[in-house]
Amino acid sequence: MIFPMPHSENIETCKSCGFPGVENYCSRCGQAYQIKRITLKGLLHDVFHLFTHLDKGFGYTIKQLVVAPGSMQRKYLDGERSKHQKPFSMFFICLTIAALSRYWVYSALLKYYNSGNPSEAIFFHEYMAIMQVVLLPLNIFITYLFFFNSKYNYAEIGVFLLYTISFFFLVASCVSLLKFIWPDLDTAYVELPIIIIYNAITFINFFNTMPLWKVVLKSIVTMLIVFLIINSLEDWIIQIIG
Repeated sequence: MIFPMPHSENIETCKSCGFPGVENYCSRCGQAYQIKRITLKGLLHDVFHLFTHLDKGFGYTIKQLVVAPGSMQRKYLDGERSKHQKPFSMFFICLTIAALSRYWVYSALLKYYNSGNPSEAIFFHEYMAIMQVVLLPLNIFITYLFFFNSKYNYAEIGVFLLYTISFFFLVASCVSLLKFIWPDLDTAYVELPIIIIYNAITFINFFNTMPLWKVVLKSIVTMLIVFLIINSLEDWIIQIIG
């Protein structure tokens, strides 16, 4: 059967990659041929769609980290990857959110509440991201040492922790808002129990073939070691800045 050739006036050129074609979408990159102007209504629709259709990417990954911590990372390593935000991009997005939000909180406390340490605001603005990136290999190595007899290698443990730590960053961002109610609150005392409990649940679901008591004990020990290292280094950097 011979199909009629499309008229030249029906051929569209993709504004993204320049590939010509017919129908509604470019066969090379998938972008729609007919591009609408950006409007306020369209932007609001995109925001609404983000929070009501959490079926792929960043929103879906956060949802899974809340409802299925540990299981989500295990399924990702087993091959269920198309719906999730990539581990490194997830890590850097959440790290950026945490650094900027905590910088904003501490700057606001200084400006409107006359409370806080200027060095802390500088730390979250300029040093927090660098410190977390530098300490990431050490964090992975410590966890790998405690779970070296599991079926996962160093890189796979790294993926597991990238997602777990990303969620910790979001928790820290939310907890820091409590300083608007209690400006002198040391948020570490609020973060630590939340992180320990979440971390234990995550490790139990991830290392689901190991004895429960071993996983819980090792998860708490590794969490405390890393937490103490990070907070000690953070205090040291803030002292130097000051």
